[in-house]
Amino acid sequence: MKKKKKRKEWMYFMGFIGVSLAGVLVFVLIPFADVVRRSFMTVMSGEFAGLNNYKTVIHNQAFRLAVKNTLHFVGVAIPLLVVIGLAAALVLSRIRDISVIKSLYLFPLAMPTATVVIVWRMFFYRQDFESLVVSYLWKNTGYTIVLWLAGIAGIPNELIEASRVDGANRFQCLIFVKLPCLKGSVYTIVILSFLNSMKIYREAYLVGGSYPNKDIYLLQHTFNNWYVNLEFDKMAAASVLVAMVLFVFILLFQYYSQR
Repeated sequence: MKKKKKRKEWMYFMGFIGVSLAGVLVFVLIPFADVVRRSFMTVMSGEFAGLNNYKTVIHNQAFRLAVKNTLHFVGVAIPLLVVIGLAAALVLSRIRDISVIKSLYLFPLAMPTATVVIVWRMFFYRQDFESLVVSYLWKNTGYTIVLWLAGIAGIPNELIEASRVDGANRFQCLIFVKLPCLKGSVYTIVILSFLNSMKIYREAYLVGGSYPNKDIYLLQHTFNNWYVNLEFDKMAAASVLVAMVLFVFILLFQYYSQR
């Protein structure tokens, strides 16, 4: 009986996640494996090129500039987004009924990218790095606030009340009580913000085209130019390098957040 029950549970489990696993396998893992294979081959002849494609990409000046600007953007935008979202969430968490307010600050997230670009052009005459950061914050602060509010709502009131009884002020309660309880929220927000920061190229591309100003020339501009020139070997090698950096960053952040 126990074996039959386990078999049924296993069949239900596989039936539940089998479709998702098949979708990930077909649309993510297999295509990425093909990209890895192509990164070691030439475009025209399909011959094995070893690490030549990776060497070409690493020494490419446009790719270096794009990596530098992307890292600069990530290093500036993500801390600002996390801090601004936390500050707004702490203020909004004191309001009892915020159902109407939620729909307001989630509105920029629901807007199409083309609409965001039109608003960007209306308010910013200079298409520079600062404008790109402001556009990213304007569009993504809303969902960050929602995630912070969900984490704050999950903090037990007993802990906060006990800290106040012990004489802790609001700042000490935030640092020593609330923030340790928000470790899971911090991890989720930083990872999602990091992944979303890699999609900011759409705004920069629609405004500046394939060759924008140097300070907003991002990775996707390089990929687009390589695609136009049919340099798929460079695209494959650069995609593998970017994927490796993202994977290492997620692992390191997860390791330090758990500690």
